[in-house]
This record gives sequence, C-alpha cells and structure tokens, in this order.
Amino acid sequence: MVRNSLVVTVLGAVILTGCATTTPTVVNVEKPTSLQPKIAEQKQEPVLKRKVAIARFGNEAQYGKSALFGINNDYNAEKQATDVLSAKLTQSGKFILLERSDLDKINKETTTFNLQSMNIGADYLIVGSVTEFGRKNISDTGVFSRSKIQTAYAKVSVRLIDVKTGQIVFAQEGSGEADSEAGSAFGVGKHVGYDSTLNDKAISAAISSVVDGIMQNLLAKPWRSYVLSVENGGVIIAGGANQGLKIGDTLSVYGQGKQMKNPQTGMMIELPGSKIADIQVVSQFGSSDTDEGSVCQIINGAISNSSLKDMYVQK
Repeated sequence: MVRNSLVVTVLGAVILTGCATTTPTVVNVEKPTSLQPKIAEQKQEPVLKRKVAIARFGNEAQYGKSALFGINNDYNAEKQATDVLSAKLTQSGKFILLERSDLDKINKETTTFNLQSMNIGADYLIVGSVTEFGRKNISDTGVFSRSKIQTAYAKVSVRLIDVKTGQIVFAQEGSGEADSEAGSAFGVGKHVGYDSTLNDKAISAAISSVVDGIMQNLLAKPWRSYVLSVENGGVIIAGGANQGLKIGDTLSVYGQGKQMKNPQTGMMIELPGSKIADIQVVSQFGSSDTDEGSVCQIINGAISNSSLKDMYVQK
C-alpha cells in the first residue's frame, strides 16, 4: 500500500512539471552610454515640433551576411532598426518625421513620370548603425527533462547631426536582447524550432534604450523657422499648425550671426544672432507639413525684404 502511494505521488509530480514553457521575454541588457552630459528635464509647456529625418541606418554586424544555424539567413537588421526608430519618434507626437531614407527612390519616380521633385528639408538628421547582432541556443538535458533557450542580442549606435552645421551634436549607444524557452519532461512538452520573432524583439529593445536620449536632445534645441516674405506689413514665416504654432503665439526674429573659422578645430562656427523684431501669429495657411505657413504682425522692431536670407525665427 505504501509502495502504491509512493508511485502515485511520483507520477503526480511528473505530470505537474511535465513541460514548463515560458513566453518570449525582452530585456535591456545595458544602460545606454551617452557621449554628452545628461540633459535637464524639459519644462511642461507646448512643444513646437522639430523636423527630423532618419538619413540612414547601416549594418556593421556580421549576422545576415552568411549562413547561420544551418539556414541561409537574410534578416535585414538595419531596415528593422529604421522602422522601429521611425515609429517611436512618430508615436511621441513631438516631431515631424521626414522620409529622407527613401528620398532617392521618390525623386527617381518623379523624374520618370515628369512629376515635381520632392525636396525635403529637416532640422536634424539621425544617422545610426547596428554594431552588433547575433543569436545563440542553449540546451540543458537532464535525466527526464530537456530544455532549449534561444537568445537574440542587438547593439545599436546613433548620432544626431545638425543639418545647418553638419556637426554631430549627440551620440549614444544602447543594446537589448530577447529570449524564449521551451522544455519537455518524459517526452511531454513543447518542441520549438527557430524563432525568428526574437530578431525583431532584440532590435526593438536596443532602439528603445536610445530613443529617450534622442528625444531629450532634440527637444533641448531651440525651435527655428525662416521668414519667407514681408508683404503689406505682414510677415510670412514657414511653419504652422502641424508644427504646434497657434494663432496668438509670439516669436522673435534674429539676424544671422557672423560665420567664423574656429582655429582650434578648423571648422566654421556661427556667432549668436541679434534680435531685430518680435512678431505675433495672426493667421495660418497650408494643409501639410511641407506647405504650411503663418502670417504674423510685427509687434516691435523692423524687418526688411532685402535681407530675409540672413534671418531666422526662434521660439
């Protein structure tokens, strides 16, 4: 009787632990390393949207350039990284994201069909690369059980470039990984093959670890626009409702600072501009990010049509 009870107990334990499977998990494995001091938290006030373009995302890793795990892998890590970063910046609602990465293809099509060329202007370009990417399998075989863990790992590097100066104003690295586990005991349980979804999860985790730094640095830069024309006492500037400008907003117009060569770096730098006028938005026009503008009235100062190219508007 005792022996029968012992058998029932053992069988019950086996059934309860038959095969424990866990769903894929995503983990950020290291804190992003910033090449710039931490930015102070932004004040809670209306945000004027900066125009940003992801210029390119390269793949410096060896993954996808040769056969791996017995299969011919053609995973496009750089495209996935571009798509994830683009989606996260767009979802924040704080930026106007321009499709600069596809601009060459778009312009080729417009030339073929005799359409107007699409010239996109951005305030900042984001250049990045997938510096590390790979996968590994870990198997653990016991007397009555067997488990398999698949892990994908990714590391990315991003740089933020000021379009006007061509200088890198921010750089950051981040990484992430994703894994899934399946096991069986006494032949009972789930057996899984190659899990391709882990690639996307690892890239997404790596991009997530750097996106906050990119956003903070973009929002720390002053919002700028340009004077398009001065007509009948009104000042027409680029930018409107889509960028967050509202009727009644007050802006300042500055004259461009003098360009000088920095003898230490050999690069051209621009001295701070001088304020020449204050203007207020009275009406707006346009229907998209590329054709909208605002009509303003001059509150104080004076603006001449002859020197518009040497002016900029700043909030």
